[in-house]
Amino acid sequence: MQPPGRPVIALDAMGGDRAPQEIVAGALRAVDELDVDILLVGSPEAIDPLVPPGARGIEVLPTSEVIAMHDEPAAAVRSKRDSSIVRCAEAVRDGRASAMVGAGNTGATMAAALLRFGRVRGVARPAIAVPIPIPGANRRQLLVDAGATVDPEPAWLVQWALLAREYARFRLGVEDPSIGLLSNGEEAGKGDALRKEAFALLSEIKGFVGNVEGGDLARPSADVILTDGFTGNVALKTIEGAMLALAGLVFSVLDEPEWGEMGPRLKVRMLEAAADLLPDNTGGALLLGVKGICIISHGSSSAAAIVNAVRVARDCVEAGIVERLTASVAESGMRDAG
Repeated sequence: MQPPGRPVIALDAMGGDRAPQEIVAGALRAVDELDVDILLVGSPEAIDPLVPPGARGIEVLPTSEVIAMHDEPAAAVRSKRDSSIVRCAEAVRDGRASAMVGAGNTGATMAAALLRFGRVRGVARPAIAVPIPIPGANRRQLLVDAGATVDPEPAWLVQWALLAREYARFRLGVEDPSIGLLSNGEEAGKGDALRKEAFALLSEIKGFVGNVEGGDLARPSADVILTDGFTGNVALKTIEGAMLALAGLVFSVLDEPEWGEMGPRLKVRMLEAAADLLPDNTGGALLLGVKGICIISHGSSSAAAIVNAVRVARDCVEAGIVERLTASVAESGMRDAG
């Protein structure tokens, strides 16, 4: 059940390194820019001073608890039932909101969504689908799983492949998305036991192109790069770290005196060209495999990052993405494994 009229997005106002200030600022911008209403979930004492009197499209759902970044996710979700992230998930479950967005404890956000929404039939465990910009290509690829399930069974990767292909059609605008399995070599026999078994199963899936390597990330290779959550999370953070290190190196060179006035101009131009590569502009990651829309934004999200995460949530609502993902698994005839 979805609320009538404008989509309502439940937003964890207490989650993230820059909460609640940047979260609330992003909510106010999202209402103005995206034709949505926002349900800000969290402590009224923290939220209310940040919301201008009479602000339209904003409602506050009071909560008394917060799940911190260091809390053990599953235990915290079960014990802190009045936490902001749990109430976000319940708002979606109960039809008060159409989707949820969280920038706090990723594991807790995932656990709240999984426990309150339930799983899509035929999916054993969820996966996080992160869009990765491809420099200079004006396109992106999806990395699945980026941290939800660190030790999957081979059959679960097949389930994620079905979900990811359908999501890629919507998110990437690719009619026939290709899928690569992240391994330590392109040959079919490469990889550990998980990769070898998954390769054999994925060979039956439409769009599977075989193994890809780490160097194929953030390059125009496969549209979807599939892996376990442990490897995916390490790969994602490695890419982010490498991009930051490269940017720092280039900017330090441009600060050298011999560049004169040209150095600052080049830095401005480079920032403009690299805008799509910034984490704040990627829009957040969808939790695949749950019966509701949960968008996970990065922990250091700014107001701009929240606006873009809400945009993804709104677009998923309007596209009926949960129904599409559910249908993609049902049409395969797949049953839960594990």
